[in-house]
Amino acid sequence: MSRIVEVKGLTKVYGNFEAVKDVTFTIEANKIYGLLGRNGAGKTTIMHMITAQQFKTSGELKVFGEEPYENNRVLSQICFIKESQKYPDNYRVIDVLEVAAMFFPNWDQAFAHELIEEFRLPLKRRVKKLSRGMLSAVGIIVGLASRAPLTFFDEPYLGLDAVARELFYNQLIQDYAAYPRTVVLSTHLIDEVSQLLEHVMVIDQGKLILNEDTEVLRGQAISVAGTTSQVEEFIRGRKVIHREPFGGLLTATVMGAGSTEDRKRAESFGLTITPVSLQQLIVYLTGGSVRKAGEA
Repeated sequence: MSRIVEVKGLTKVYGNFEAVKDVTFTIEANKIYGLLGRNGAGKTTIMHMITAQQFKTSGELKVFGEEPYENNRVLSQICFIKESQKYPDNYRVIDVLEVAAMFFPNWDQAFAHELIEEFRLPLKRRVKKLSRGMLSAVGIIVGLASRAPLTFFDEPYLGLDAVARELFYNQLIQDYAAYPRTVVLSTHLIDEVSQLLEHVMVIDQGKLILNEDTEVLRGQAISVAGTTSQVEEFIRGRKVIHREPFGGLLTATVMGAGSTEDRKRAESFGLTITPVSLQQLIVYLTGGSVRKAGEA
């Protein structure tokens, strides 16, 4: 599978603050990625550099095999939908669609108008008069109808109710199946999108701490619960990402303990085993230090 984004040692510094620290990864064609992490972790900065809206401080960055800055061959293949998308004050919804058609070679006007109906947007209303949810829907429509080979959605759902978010997810997966391209979702609603994601990258304090296919991640971590002594015995020497003591009991979440052999061993200790959702895993990984049990 071809690599459409190649990042090596990517770093971004603002004054004395290092927002992105020596990040290396690749993004492959025709895959849905989750770029996840806490607020201020560096996710949006990375997307800004890939889409040539900010300059890197150091490192290597290639998009479709070329430097993206002032490169129309590259930029015409990218759509970046931001959380705080801005439009001219006099623009109506229909004006946004007409301008988008000029920017994106793969633009599907019929699909855009179909989405307008689905999201119940007023075509003639000025964008600045839209509610927060309607403004988010405009961005989603542009991102989907652009059918850009590389599409970024940075927190695309702000203000959308549960019904509208579900509509977005359904439309995304259906259109992706019909028109494969690479989609990168940056979102806090991890459980909602977890079934969409094929690959997960987690950024924490500017560093890439997780870069793995979703299928590999599933079952990589488990939570075990029981008496403190039995849990401590089971997790000794393992990578513990979360502890939750309660009286004489302990619940611990450990990485790399999802094999059949590990589960049988946990059962032999009389421990209760529960799966760890993708959202729980990322919360635990970014919520504090990870260390091996028994380390000081």
